[in-house]
Amino acid sequence: MTYCLAMRLDEGLVFMSDTRTNAGVDNVSTYRKLHVLVQSSDRVFVLQSAGNLATTQEVLDRIQVDIDTPGDHESLLNVTRIFEAALYIGRLGREVNQRHRDALNSVGADGTATFILGGQIAGYPPDILLIYPEGNYIRASDDRPFLQIGETKYGKFLLEMAVEAGAGIVNASKIAIGSMMSTARANLAVGPPYDLAVYPTNALTVEEFRILPESTVLDRLQTIWQRHMLQVIQDMPSVHDLDELDRRIVEDRAAT
Repeated sequence: MTYCLAMRLDEGLVFMSDTRTNAGVDNVSTYRKLHVLVQSSDRVFVLQSAGNLATTQEVLDRIQVDIDTPGDHESLLNVTRIFEAALYIGRLGREVNQRHRDALNSVGADGTATFILGGQIAGYPPDILLIYPEGNYIRASDDRPFLQIGETKYGKFLLEMAVEAGAGIVNASKIAIGSMMSTARANLAVGPPYDLAVYPTNALTVEEFRILPESTVLDRLQTIWQRHMLQVIQDMPSVHDLDELDRRIVEDRAAT
């Protein structure tokens, strides 16, 4: 399992991914799932992945070959819109899966991969899109300007909180870390190192950060997170207070 998230804000884009691909008592593997594919004078692309690792790596290799090989073929260097890039990556993912599908089906394996693509092409606003194994995509909406793949349920509430609070790119980065830590705490299949990428609108360059499992920063983040969560619980009304409030509401309604 994995967990990747992306947020689209007025100030830019925030991406975060874990690196765990296997989880067990004595079997934990890590692979990078957040990739900055292109940074040039007129475009930048970030790709996050979940699903079959072999499919993901072959798609990444084919993307890089198309970038490195001159000629009259589609690549991330010549698409004119973000959605065209999503369709291109979706086609590659579908082709790779179809090539190996019979062999994978014979052993009961799933060869599909799902991607989040984000970035900006000069002249257009930055965006994030979720690319399905079938090759099609959806764009993050204005009401729900974030996307998730993998183990999505544990950290979703924090991303919704970021939307409701109108968070800027700095606070959104903190919320992304909180969403990841909540997910990792609830599911052994998600874990560090964590990769964070921040893209300010129109910058055409991405800031990347890696949070290692032995990092003193991660330890501090977890300590602060736990302390403030406990403080929130202490500030909440007790069940006795709730009972008293409910009783008064019932009495007031009865009196009228």
